[in-house]
Amino acid sequence: MNIVRVALDVPLPRLFDYLAPDSDESDIGRRVTVPFGTGSRTGVIIELATGSEQPGDKLKAVTGILRDMPALPAAWLALCEFCARYYQTPLGEVTSFALPPMLRRGKLPRTKKPAAATSEPVSGPALPRLLAAQQAAVEAIADIAGFHALLLHGVTGSGKTEVYLRAIDAVLARGGQALMLVPEIALTPQLEGRVAARFPAAHIVCANSGMADAARARGFIETLTGRADIVLGTRLAVFMPLTRLQLIIVDEEHDASFKQQEGLRYSARDVAVWRAHQLNIPIVLGSATPSLETFHHASTGRYQLLELPERAVAEAMPVVRIVDTRREKLQEGLSAALLEGLQQRLMRGEQSLVFLNRRGYAPVLACPPCGWISRCRRCAANLVLHLADQRLRCHHCGFETRIPRACPDCGNVDLLPFGRGTQRLETMLVERFPEARVLRIDRDSASTPKKWQTLLASIHAGEADILVGTQMLAKGHDFPLLTLVGAVGADAALFAADFRAPERLFAQLMQVGGRSGRADLPGEVLIQTEYPDHPLYRALVDHDYVRFARTQLDERRIAGFPPFSFQAMLRAEARTMEQSLAFLAAARSAGEVLADGVTLYDPVPMRMQRLMTLERGQLLVESLSRPALQAFLAKWMEKLYALKMPGGLRWHLDVDPLEF
Repeated sequence: MNIVRVALDVPLPRLFDYLAPDSDESDIGRRVTVPFGTGSRTGVIIELATGSEQPGDKLKAVTGILRDMPALPAAWLALCEFCARYYQTPLGEVTSFALPPMLRRGKLPRTKKPAAATSEPVSGPALPRLLAAQQAAVEAIADIAGFHALLLHGVTGSGKTEVYLRAIDAVLARGGQALMLVPEIALTPQLEGRVAARFPAAHIVCANSGMADAARARGFIETLTGRADIVLGTRLAVFMPLTRLQLIIVDEEHDASFKQQEGLRYSARDVAVWRAHQLNIPIVLGSATPSLETFHHASTGRYQLLELPERAVAEAMPVVRIVDTRREKLQEGLSAALLEGLQQRLMRGEQSLVFLNRRGYAPVLACPPCGWISRCRRCAANLVLHLADQRLRCHHCGFETRIPRACPDCGNVDLLPFGRGTQRLETMLVERFPEARVLRIDRDSASTPKKWQTLLASIHAGEADILVGTQMLAKGHDFPLLTLVGAVGADAALFAADFRAPERLFAQLMQVGGRSGRADLPGEVLIQTEYPDHPLYRALVDHDYVRFARTQLDERRIAGFPPFSFQAMLRAEARTMEQSLAFLAAARSAGEVLADGVTLYDPVPMRMQRLMTLERGQLLVESLSRPALQAFLAKWMEKLYALKMPGGLRWHLDVDPLEF
């Protein structure tokens, strides 16, 4: 009796047995359609068996084994099994997530006619000359045999991408494949263009969630069949089934975008490191501002440190100046020094960037006489004023409504915006500099890939003088004419409850400041603050990431925060906070008897306690030992699945959480 064990996309930590008379070992890793409940589902065959815990007369037969594409390789299945085990997620949910939507539905994309081969030799562009540090990094990567994690710590503009390309070139020469991860979809097109120009004969596959279903499925199959030479993509690309993979690169490895925040809550960077270890190949983690976890690994010898201390094109790093705003009356949030700097760049025909990581016109609309403010009725958040399209919009749940003509509570018609966002800055700059071409770059103006590419083309063509942007412009872009960056509204992060807030602020400011002076023109960064003597800002002035990182690590060591401890967060959401906290209290009680070397804290409401009308609570679990935490979580999950829950309550576990 042939039985296949199938991983299905259901929230149950188990495999499902089905009869499959015509199955054999070659079917492990194939997609299969099976009856489930009153319908049909597509899953993945994980293993074969000759017996089952279920009675034979209760087993259903598979509807069909899909042999229309090669079976998923054993290494890919092992990667999914690791993610299921480490992130405490059912294997069926992991395999379903890792497959493109079309393939998980049991379909195949139409095949595209391959491009006609040419007999003419194809060569890439002339290679730029490497600095000594770049050359040393390239040679160090080339000398690696087997698994090795390398941190490429290079200042902004130091030519990290050129090092990546040289390393990829060596891999392609050996007939291998390379995987390169970037944090955001917006960075993929320009990287693809640069890689395609360097390797015109290579077959490049892109993978990100913004692609059409058919394109994603087609790229997955091209990778599975070995046709792809280079895979570029965001975090989901870590699951691409490369069969000749010899090198993994994670650019901007510090970026929080590599952590999935819903469904399978995995870190693509950490999964990439495990995959490199699994395949016994090197992985390069690159950043100007490495995450403190990665920097700690490099400092203690777990990772090899490669440094690029100089810029590759520009002669020097941009000059960073701190603008003390404590005794200055600002003009719509901008200091006299920043306004003067903008005027100077206009006169010289250079570009400037005013950085404010807050989109919309103002964070809130309020009625001063009665105290009414624009709150979201579904979330514990305010509705943001978007004056350009006359809407109040929640940036958390997407709810929006028209701007009221008068206060809903007292009828006052003089409603006032408080605070400022990119739209308000844009309006002010247009009025202040009528001769300037002001261009706003945020998720509202660049809402589609096409709009984003149009905006980037305008900047590169010199069709904008002053840019007003959010973190979309903070990394990965080279604008030769950009010589001034002004950072506005950064102080709030200094006092955030999240212990990672200073790390993120430092990285953000150093990255966005690094956009200036990347070519022949010198750059300048102005940071407006009411705390000019704060150590974080002093480290930015000195371009001293190492000093900042060591100070932060010392503080975390004393407090027992990661990387000196390991954490998991159990979250619950229900119709009422009482239901959420009651479930978490029951979960804590169930875990206390298992807690060997693990600390379970009290359940508390989340910082944003209501989202999409649901009340949310959380329970932190912590240990000084990763194996101890993992052993506890595996046992605890069995208890959690057995707990009784009120209707409508949902819960999930987040291992190595980034959000608190």
